[in-house]
Amino acid sequence: MARIAVIGAGMGAMAAAARLAVAGHRVTVYERSGTYGGSVGRYARDGFTFDTGPSLLHLPAVYRDLFVKTGKEPLERCVTMTQVDPASRHLFADGTAVSLPNASRAGVVAALDGALGAGAGSSWGEFLDRARDAWDRSRRPLLEEPLRADWQVLGRDPYPALRQRRILRAARQAGTVAEVGAWELTDPRLTALLDGYALSYGLDPLRAPASAALLPYMEETFGSWYVAGGIRALAQAVYERCLARKVEFVFGAEVARVVEKDGRAAGVELVTGTVAEADHVVLGAWPRPGLVPGQELWREGDVTAQPRPADRATVPGRFQVLLSLSGARPAGTVHRTVVHGADGAAEREAVFGGRLAERPTVTVIRPDDPSTRPDEAHEAVTVTATVAPHGAVDWTDAALRERYTDTLIETAGAAVPGIRERLLHAEVRTPARTAADTGAEGGSVPAPALAGAGGAYLHPGNRTRLPGLYLAGGWSHPGGGLAHAGMSGTLVAGLIVEGDGFRGSQ
Repeated sequence: MARIAVIGAGMGAMAAAARLAVAGHRVTVYERSGTYGGSVGRYARDGFTFDTGPSLLHLPAVYRDLFVKTGKEPLERCVTMTQVDPASRHLFADGTAVSLPNASRAGVVAALDGALGAGAGSSWGEFLDRARDAWDRSRRPLLEEPLRADWQVLGRDPYPALRQRRILRAARQAGTVAEVGAWELTDPRLTALLDGYALSYGLDPLRAPASAALLPYMEETFGSWYVAGGIRALAQAVYERCLARKVEFVFGAEVARVVEKDGRAAGVELVTGTVAEADHVVLGAWPRPGLVPGQELWREGDVTAQPRPADRATVPGRFQVLLSLSGARPAGTVHRTVVHGADGAAEREAVFGGRLAERPTVTVIRPDDPSTRPDEAHEAVTVTATVAPHGAVDWTDAALRERYTDTLIETAGAAVPGIRERLLHAEVRTPARTAADTGAEGGSVPAPALAGAGGAYLHPGNRTRLPGLYLAGGWSHPGGGLAHAGMSGTLVAGLIVEGDGFRGSQ
């Protein structure tokens, strides 16, 4: 039985902890804050409750597998999950609206044809066929296996872009999300739909590789799932599974550094000076400089080189407004509505250029869940926009926060008629608040790993150059998002239990 110290109690770290405990190891989790879940938080006031992180689960199989492998109770006995249908409603700048059914390719094609005109659905369907090819080509090495030593092979984009011949000019193929939209989808509303997927994950359509087509493919193929009580209920279930497997949690325990002895990780030292010895250390947070004194975990130019951590100055965060409303949630209300901005180019330039987008794309979440509101005469609504991180924008500026809150509420009015008249209270959460709550520098939110672009959208591997030190969570392979974080925990546990010969799920 090995002693394992886990730094952070985020979803990826807890997924690793539960699996390692089941394998017979003694696992202790050290969390700087007072609770578990990392970015999967909850805010409550006057009978209203809100998720402060993700609101929907995609690829639920990741957590189903976690619960199957760590105990007798399956996931569905611990939380109640339902597919939201329609999966999303989209309001475009020209006034067009379309509702997309959940996990139904034929339904999506028919809905787009009916709302946008004949041919729109088939264009999107053919795009998803190409996205499926990219999924089949990259799924295992990108998501289900530890990052391979020759990770540079993932620098090639697996998306089979159409080759377009042009008179008197060289043929061209889309290499970015923006080019896929412009050259393969052509309808500006389909382009906005694709750009909206990328932006919601914090990706710049102008730079993100075409392989980002995997993101809408995964959502539309495996569905969008709501957890009763909010996604925080999923975090609670994972935490309780860890406790049931004798994982120990120490909250309010900030780790100052990883202890190194005889050339390997040998424990952690807390800011209080307390040292906890361990045979392995799992880092479930950003590998900040100085955490491993004297070690460069991503040295370039040798066989141990890895993708380097993303520069958080360029990774966006989220601006959320949590709205307590009077009045009942109308029957037939869609769970998730995306109100697309009128000028996608200007929005991209602002978000990824460190400025405010004056007319942002916003996502409006209206769960049909009695536990989120005090009674049936009220409604809890969450409005979210992707924004530049704290530092690029001063999110501690009260006047700026107030102005941007008003912008988001006004935009959300397209999805929630009479929103201002119904408003009882608005709670605002900025990237600065995210940074304070989670320790994520700038309040940035990591995107999923993507193949292509020379490996620029990969994350550091779960192994490091310091033996005994492993990385889990959104800032390591295979990247951010609930499902991806859970996958990282699976990979770390496999590497510790089975050794470097571990090759992922079969």
